[in-house]
Amino acid sequence: MADFLDIVLPALPSLLKGAVVTIQLTVLSIALGLVGGSLLGIARLSPYQIVRVLTRIYVDFFRGTPLLVQLFMIYFGLPGLLNSLGLPTFSQWWAAIAALALNSAAYISEIIRAGIQSIPPGQTEAAESLGLSPIETMRYVVFPQAFRIIIPPLGNEFIIMLKDTSLAAVIGYQELFQEGKLIVANNYRAFEIYTAVALVYLILTLVSSLFFSRLEIWMDPVKRRKQKAPPAVSSLGS
Repeated sequence: MADFLDIVLPALPSLLKGAVVTIQLTVLSIALGLVGGSLLGIARLSPYQIVRVLTRIYVDFFRGTPLLVQLFMIYFGLPGLLNSLGLPTFSQWWAAIAALALNSAAYISEIIRAGIQSIPPGQTEAAESLGLSPIETMRYVVFPQAFRIIIPPLGNEFIIMLKDTSLAAVIGYQELFQEGKLIVANNYRAFEIYTAVALVYLILTLVSSLFFSRLEIWMDPVKRRKQKAPPAVSSLGS
């Protein structure tokens, strides 16, 4: 144990620095994916067939191909195309963000679609009878209710994305896993360092899971009231 700590403690500042970058990548990718996925999820329910077909192609492509391949396409493939058109290329950071966000949007769109479809049609009909437009109905009636339903699967997507950021190491971006690789290249203590990397990922996923559990309770008035309610006191009759 002492030998393990002697090896890991000097590496801890670099690993924590990489963990911060991993969190930044995850949060920004999920935020962009949530915006794109919301639009795609609503578009999947469009009355226009061409819109549904185009969004289906997007979702099937990004869900049906490995994220690693998508990273290579964006970081190694797109620059050649952009250079041929006389356009500037982008850094490792933006390549990682683009690949993760585009991939996340495809999965979140299906979560959003399922959440919207779980709302009873009577809610939409009642909103329309009050004179709300389809956009207002979606904004004020359907989407707020659907968002509470999608929090658990959205939390799962966040945790999956948190772990998938490790793939950014293949394009040389220094997130948590890449920091671990660089440390191992210097001290050749792979077991200890990669164990420490795994523990940092574990802590991040546990904290994320706890956050989304709390968010689910906070967004659900029924669960919130149950938590705040005082425990029932039972009295035994004589």
